Amino acid sequence: MSAPKNATADILIVEDEVPHAEVIEEGLTRMGHRCVVVHDGRSAVDRMKSRLFDIIITDLMLGPNDSGMDVLKSAIEHSPASKVILITAHSSISTCRDALKQGAFDYIEKPLDLDDLRLVVGRAAEITAQRRTIVELKCRLDEKYGFDNITGISPAMMSILNTVRRVAPTDLPVMLLGESGTGKELLANAIHTNSARRDERFVAINCAGFTESLLEDELFGHVKGAFTGSLGDRQGRFEHANGGTVFLDEVGDMPMGMQAKLLRVLESGELVRVGSNEPTIVDVRIISATNHDLAQKVADKQFREDLYFRIKGATIEIPPLRQRREDIPLLIDMFIKQSSDKHDRKIKSLDKDAARVLLGYAWPGNVRQLRNVIENIVVMAPDQKITLTDLPAEIYTPPGRGPNRQLENLAGISIEDAEKELIRNTLAMVSGNREQAASILGIGERTLYRKIKEYGLKD
Repeated sequence: MSAPKNATADILIVEDEVPHAEVIEEGLTRMGHRCVVVHDGRSAVDRMKSRLFDIIITDLMLGPNDSGMDVLKSAIEHSPASKVILITAHSSISTCRDALKQGAFDYIEKPLDLDDLRLVVGRAAEITAQRRTIVELKCRLDEKYGFDNITGISPAMMSILNTVRRVAPTDLPVMLLGESGTGKELLANAIHTNSARRDERFVAINCAGFTESLLEDELFGHVKGAFTGSLGDRQGRFEHANGGTVFLDEVGDMPMGMQAKLLRVLESGELVRVGSNEPTIVDVRIISATNHDLAQKVADKQFREDLYFRIKGATIEIPPLRQRREDIPLLIDMFIKQSSDKHDRKIKSLDKDAARVLLGYAWPGNVRQLRNVIENIVVMAPDQKITLTDLPAEIYTPPGRGPNRQLENLAGISIEDAEKELIRNTLAMVSGNREQAASILGIGERTLYRKIKEYGLKD
């Protein structure tokens, strides 16, 4: 598969010497690359956490407290897909060779030759463009295998999907761990779709939504006359899913008495409907999910140890969205397309400022929250391009809108102190994202960086 020629890339430049940084930025911008400049390692880490970069270019020496090797280590941790290029003096070439062994893409010696830099950056850009093409192909292939709603390129998601492909064809029970909204039911459905039981039913039940008696009725059913109002026999979820898969969501919230009854069914394959004495044979695969630490609940005598080991099987932990930010742009694109098709809208794109805010947001509700936010935006957006003004208030509040009682206290102070307070508040509003803060304040990033140092706001 060939990579696009003259591919462009998103590049983070880490250089403490401002004139040198400007030369690099100008030289690469002219090639069509999109560059962001920072001047210290801490700022570089902040950017890696809030935005995806194809390439990171860093000077090996960044002042007395920073080094390019630290930037490389941070990139490996926070932006593993990025290609890191080091710029170094001849005396430090041995360090750069060690950096190559640790995962750096390449290094360039000083004095810097822009043509050499462009060649190295061009190679890295072609590789990252090819990787994006492969990811797009992977997404199309995943539609065939039931992974079309499970989108991601982060190492965590790649590992999860590889595990799913291995365990799905077996009959092993599977335990899915993760915060609410991370997509546990989607993953359970994908496991079922790729199993030998795919032609039978996938039946889900939220164990936290019922009392013990109602949960028993939901899982195992009842016979006529079992209790007041039971006017006929009723099949439970296990019988309904016979031959297929039962997904027990929030299994950690199942009442203790019900845990014992479930264990008997899993061990014997026999269930008894409420009000009956006749056992019914069922054959189901169990996939469970919880956002609790079940091992701790076992230790605290709040969950049966024998049931825990019976359902634990293959364990898959799904990290929260804030820990796999590489996946956010792909998820946004997918949700825009799905919501546009669903509501007959023609939303075609997302501008860079809105994308920056969405990428930097913490997403406490995880993928479910992101999907709902994007769907609401798609329905309400007046134009075909989503902008900052289309984002809901809980995600982004434009300066000057809504109550801001801090401004009431600015009267009677100097312009310098007012500016300092405005910058401090804006940085707090965007969780320290300097690029976004500069955009909101209407000043250049270098100006903002200088004022942060001038007002002692760096720390």
